[in-house]
Parts: sequence; C-alpha cells; structure tokens
Amino acid sequence: MAPFLLTVLQVLLALTFWIGIGSGSSNRYNAGDHVPLFVNKVGPLHNPSETYQYYDLPFCRPEPVIEKQETLGEVLNGDRLMSSLYELKFREDKTHFVLCRKRLTSSDVASFRDTIAQDYYFQMYYDDLPLWGFVGKVEGDYFGQGEKHTKYYIFSHLKFHVLYNADEVIEINSFSDPSYLVDISENTEIDVQFTYSVSWNLTSERSETRMNKYSQASLHPISQKIHFFSFLNSITVVVLLIGLLSLLFMRHLKNELRSSSIGDEEEKKEVGWKLVQSDVFRCPRNVSLLCAFLGTGTQLLILIIALFALAFTGFLYPYNRGMLLTSLVIMYTLTSVVAGYTSASFHSQFEGNKQSIIAFLQKRSVRLAGILYPVPFLIIVSVLNTVAITYGATAALPFGTIVIIILIFTLLNIPFLMLGGVLGNRFGLLEFQPPAAVKRNPREIPLQNWYRRKLYQVFLGGFVPFIAVVLEWHQLYASLWGFKIYTSPGIMLFTFAVLIFLSTSVGIILTYIQLSGEDHEWWWRSILCGGFSAVFMYGYGVLFYLRSDMTGFLQLSFYLGYTALFCYALFLVLGTISFLASLMFIRHIYRSVKLE
Repeated sequence: MAPFLLTVLQVLLALTFWIGIGSGSSNRYNAGDHVPLFVNKVGPLHNPSETYQYYDLPFCRPEPVIEKQETLGEVLNGDRLMSSLYELKFREDKTHFVLCRKRLTSSDVASFRDTIAQDYYFQMYYDDLPLWGFVGKVEGDYFGQGEKHTKYYIFSHLKFHVLYNADEVIEINSFSDPSYLVDISENTEIDVQFTYSVSWNLTSERSETRMNKYSQASLHPISQKIHFFSFLNSITVVVLLIGLLSLLFMRHLKNELRSSSIGDEEEKKEVGWKLVQSDVFRCPRNVSLLCAFLGTGTQLLILIIALFALAFTGFLYPYNRGMLLTSLVIMYTLTSVVAGYTSASFHSQFEGNKQSIIAFLQKRSVRLAGILYPVPFLIIVSVLNTVAITYGATAALPFGTIVIIILIFTLLNIPFLMLGGVLGNRFGLLEFQPPAAVKRNPREIPLQNWYRRKLYQVFLGGFVPFIAVVLEWHQLYASLWGFKIYTSPGIMLFTFAVLIFLSTSVGIILTYIQLSGEDHEWWWRSILCGGFSAVFMYGYGVLFYLRSDMTGFLQLSFYLGYTALFCYALFLVLGTISFLASLMFIRHIYRSVKLE
C-alpha cells in the first residue's frame, strides 16, 4: 500500500501546484500607474470569525461598487474584496487628499459608535498586500464625583506609507491619524470630511521577501520561549516513554517470547496474551465501520502530510488569500482514492476473498468511508452557515459557492472514492493468515483489574500524548483563532511527529496490557486509546475560549463547530495510527510464538 499512497501524494501535490503557485511576488508598474486598492471586510478585533462587508458601515463608497472576482478558497475564507475611492498611484505622493464629504445620519452615527465600542478594525488589500486599521477610538473622561462620560471618535484621516523597489510595490502600512478625530458621542447628524495621505519611499528589499514581515509575529521572544519549553516538554515525555519501553516492556516481552521458544509449558500458562491466540484475530464487531474508519483516517493523514509539504515548499504562506482552503478542497477530493482503497483493502483482507465489482459496490465499508467525515462536516457547516446568514457575516457562503461544493463532492469526490474502492478490492492487501486457527466460539473474558479496564486505558492513551504537545497546541489555537501567525512548519511537524510516536507507543503498550489480561477484543479499544487525545484537545480548546476575549453567539458557534471538526479529524488520524501500530505489534508477537 505504501507505493500507492506515495503515488497519490505526488499526484495531488503536482495538481495543486498546477492550479496556482503560491508566490509573494508583486506586479510591475511605471510611475503614475494605477494600483488598485480593494477594501475587504470589517469586524471586532477579538472575534476572528465575525466579519462583515466593508460597506456595511457608512464609509465613503464609489458608485457603482465593483466586486473583485474571487476564487473558491477566498470565498470560503470570508474575503469580499470590493473597489474603493482611494487612488494610490505608483510613486505619487498625496497630502490630505479628500476622499469624500459625507453627512452621517443619526443611524450612521449609531452604527459607527457601536462598532467603535467593539474595537472594529478594517482590512484592505493593495497589490495583494494586506493592511489594517481601526475605525475609531473610545475615550473616557471623568468629571465631578466619579461620573464617567464616554467619548466616541471616528478617524477621518488615513495615512498610507508605501515602500517600493524599482517598479514593484514592496510594503504598505496604514496609520489612522489621531490628530483628525470626529466626535460622534451624540446621536445627531454630522458632516464629516474623510481624507488620506500617501507617501512613497525607496527600499532595497526585494519582492521575493515582501511577505516575510507578516511572519515576524512568531519570532517574538515570548513565542520562541514557548516553542522552546514545548520542545523540552515533548522530549521529556518521549524519553520517559522510551525508557519505559526499553527497560520494562521490551525486556519483559522478550523474556516471554524466549520462554515460549524453548517450550516451557508452565511459562505459557502464566502469560495471558498467549492464551488468546485463537481469539485475537477474530473478525471484529462492526467490521464495515472499522474499515471505513481506517480508510478515512488514512486519507486525512495523507492530507496532513501534503499540507506540510506545501508549507515547506513555500506554497502556503500568511495572507495568501484562500490558498490554504483551495488546497484543502483539492487535496481532500483527490485523496478520496486513498479512503476507498484502504477501506476496501482491509475489508477484503477480513473477508479473505476478492469480489466482483457488482458485489463490491454493495459493501458498506466504502460507502461508510464516504460519509464518516463529510456528513458531520456538512451538517455542522450548514448550521454555521445559517448562523452567518442570520448575522449577515461574510462567513456566509453564497448560493453559487454551495452549488460548486455539492458538484465537487458529487462529481469528483464520490467517483474517486469508488475508484479507490475498486482498486483496493482487486489489488489491495492479501488475506492475512493468523498463526493459529480461530475458534468457533470466543473465549470468555475474565474480570479485569482496574488498570486493564477500558475507561482507564482510553483515558491514559489520550492523556499521555496530549500532555506532551499541550504547549504547542496553545500556540496553534492562538494562530487559528487570533492574529498570531503560525509560521514555524518545522516545529509543527516535530510536534505532529511526537504526537504520532506517542500515540503509537502508548497504543502498543495498552494493547499488550489488555491482551495480558486475556481480553482479546482489542480492535476498537486500540482506536479509542489513540484517538482520545483529540478529546483532550477539544477540551483544551473550550478552556482556551473561556480564557480569551471572544464574545457573541456567532463567534461561539463558529469556534465550537470548527474546533470540533478539526479535533474529529485528528481523532480519525490518531485512532488509525494507533490501530495500525497495534495490529503490526500483535502480528509480530504471535508470529514469534513457537506453536506446537
């Protein structure tokens, strides 16, 4: 199966690069050329999911407003770029240029005042470079006996500072001038003149590195310290676990295998896992669901590996609008072949024979692989989309985008899934021959000690990997639900590798402990032990939200919904890894036992 998965990974990476190469390069201009500035969205600073169209606020707007044609990823990202009245011609300075004169009604004033109270920011794009600014500010003046009078001000003047190199735009910053404030504390009509200034300066920086400034947040000394302590924490847990494996587990298991090889019957009776050799390879319960779980988990694992590959090659970088989501849609569709292949391959292995295509199409495993993740995903996204439509947020998907997603799933995802299923049914894993014949009736499982019970093992299986990566997980949540940019794919890859190693090791240890207690029903428990780390991660996500400044039902629903989907995907991935490691371990030890 490894060559097949490698081929799929290479194909999807090549196609993703073909659709659009991530590049930070700029366009080339002559002096005086028009460089469009697009306004994007506005929203409260502490609610990253709650964004609205820029002209939902009564800013100066052109007539008509022209919407920029956007890709699927940009729409999914909530970007809504539109034309503006700002004219920032290449290398042309401007001072206090009038954008527009606008009479704000009492409702306009109230709208501005509400947004300023919630620390609303705006976002624009200039030559594909993002820039931000605040709508206004709040001041509290105290008079008399502690009575507080709050003042609300609009920033009416915006300064643009642009750096260029030869004929390319390198950097742009925007500053709201605090000297130009308009008091909107009173709910009355007011005339406001909006102005802006532009200054151009030469720089030696090249266009290839112009996106690097958006990565500097992760290089802050505090972030570096967190990464360092996270690294030490992970290494400590790994070293302790390796010590446990080498000194106790491996030595004990080696002695058991040696005693078996010399034919010591008394030793055989004392070892519980040898007594269940006729039951350990018994076909598991809900085998179709198990195979679908393995197929979906393998698909998502390949998807994560592909994302790391794109990040290391520079394809994905901060504020490359929509490219991450576009890549996710493409790669998930293509890796459906992996889900179908893996689920059908394992199902054929359990059944022990290859079937015709008609009989294969009746298998539940491939069908379940097609709904195990997409159906919960579509349900949650539909609910969240309804919430976004109610609020009028840019996160609401247009009808055309919904149709495109349905067509992609129907015309591409399902056929790829079935193709992988056919390949897995015909050319997948060979039938596994257990080292001992499976008895007709399963062996009765004796009463287990407390440390061999399912609840304890599942808890321990999830807690150990989670505690090793918790610090780095905090950084990831801060990046996904804040304005800190996670630009250390190497550290994230190391963290993911540690997570995989610990899930594998703990899964093997707990499976061995379970079999030593003559409990042969290990199939589903190995999945739960590996995947339960994702439950801890979701719980930590809830704690992260409670300690953050995020507020409102829209942000709460989006946070809980998308965090649940993210952790559910990790549950599938880690559960699959733990199961495969346990399966390899069990096959190894039972093949090593000398049978009479």
